[in-house]
Amino acid sequence: MEFSDLIRTRRAQAKLLRGPEAPPLRGTLCLTGHHLLLSPGPQATSELWLLLLRSVDSIEKRVASDSGTITLRCKDLRVLQLEIEGVEASLDIARSIEALSSLESVITSFPFFYRPKGLRLGDAWHFHPPERYYKRVARETNAWRLSEVNEDFSVCPSYPRAVIVPRSVDDGALARSARFRQGGRFPVLSYHHAPSGTVLVRSSQPLTGPQKRRCAEDEELLRAVLAGARPGARGFIVDTRSSQAAKQARMTGGGTEAKAAYPGWKRLHRPLERGQPLQESFVRLVEACGDLQQSTDSWLRRLEGCCWLAHVKEALSTACLAAQGMEREGACILVHGAEGTDSTLLVTSLAQLILDPLSRTMAGFQELVEREWIQAGHPFQLRCAHSAFSHARPKHEAPTFLLFLDCVWQLGRQFPLSLEFGEGLLLALFEHAYASPFGTFLCNSERERCLCEVRTRTHSLWSGLNQPKEQRKLRNPLYAPNPLAIWPSVELQSLRLWQGLFLRWIRPPEPSEVAWEKVWQIVTDKEKTKLSQPTVSASEPQL
Repeated sequence: MEFSDLIRTRRAQAKLLRGPEAPPLRGTLCLTGHHLLLSPGPQATSELWLLLLRSVDSIEKRVASDSGTITLRCKDLRVLQLEIEGVEASLDIARSIEALSSLESVITSFPFFYRPKGLRLGDAWHFHPPERYYKRVARETNAWRLSEVNEDFSVCPSYPRAVIVPRSVDDGALARSARFRQGGRFPVLSYHHAPSGTVLVRSSQPLTGPQKRRCAEDEELLRAVLAGARPGARGFIVDTRSSQAAKQARMTGGGTEAKAAYPGWKRLHRPLERGQPLQESFVRLVEACGDLQQSTDSWLRRLEGCCWLAHVKEALSTACLAAQGMEREGACILVHGAEGTDSTLLVTSLAQLILDPLSRTMAGFQELVEREWIQAGHPFQLRCAHSAFSHARPKHEAPTFLLFLDCVWQLGRQFPLSLEFGEGLLLALFEHAYASPFGTFLCNSERERCLCEVRTRTHSLWSGLNQPKEQRKLRNPLYAPNPLAIWPSVELQSLRLWQGLFLRWIRPPEPSEVAWEKVWQIVTDKEKTKLSQPTVSASEPQL
């Protein structure tokens, strides 16, 4: 089907209301296959207004005698209102937006048509391959190797082509271990902690089932993990399910690692919410933030009742547990839940931010997101199909990546000098994960991206974000490299609502945001002053 078949009315006269802080715009509203545009006209001072249709989460429409009103609730939590002349034109535009914003085909999405000036196809896709991180690990230890057992994605469809595994385990054993793990996600290296010589490993649950099946190759793999660490190392298995949920999983073919089969490993249950309960928490939080008529007491009750900050607390607590096990206990850590594509990645990525100074740099954080979320198989297309406003509630949707970004924001608030990037990067990642002109967050796995030729036919988000003009909005002007681990306070009184995201469109800028911009101006002026000062050569006389 052509885009033109879904566009009932291409243009109409309209007024756009963008919220309490922005003036209304009047002009000609135009609808294309991927965008909604409003042109204020040649005499207006305002620029062209543009909205990517994929960012629309839900639509509400009302009609009067000679006009209609369309309310667009967007995935980035904006609420926009269009007042359109003509009832028929209003209804046609609303139906067209509904159809165009919900197209399921990946290859007809806007990233396959987006061709920005100054960027070339293929740029930045090579920035963060698995081989790059392996080179870093190889400089620190020779106990691990880069395996291409999954080169054709037949061993594990959600893993990348290359993974880092113990050197002593051959590819045949890896393939047999994969058959013993849900979705084929056998244990692979996530992070090597050089100071302690320990490692962070991730996988999915073992398929022990009611018969308590075992797999010699899987047991060999985890023995090799301990053997490759410091002498006498032990291991902790951090299971992100409750013990009861793990027992129930065994009845349906899943399960846990038996203590007798995995000597040296001890299992710890740290349940993290995922799936629909996490999505409902997100929805209730956004609803509470959007109610401007409620009292302070009501607002605080609703904030506590949605449990979002409780989820932030649990995620940070579990990450701290994994990080402490490595740095303070000298233990290796294996993290998994059921599938190993959600809460598992949440814990491993946060633990690395806590321990690894390189992950807290701009380039290191981008690599962390690429390696631990995108390449590791977090199903972005399923999880981020809708945001908080959609009336549909599919079971596969969940804001796990948003929870990760919120936890990172909490770290940045508690350690304002330790992250090279600021809130701007986190907001950008949130927006692009749900709707983007770039191809980085398309599909659910590297296998799907290869089938859709995403890397050769779309632009990488990193190439866009790393443009010099974007860096001012993304970098932290107060950054000072910190070689130590950063241990956050996870008590609820230490955690804050991320106002820069959840209240972004419904309140004026906070004094802290204005102060932040002034800090940037001071730093920029200072750098300009340094550059403008003449240098004195060593041969010139000193006064």
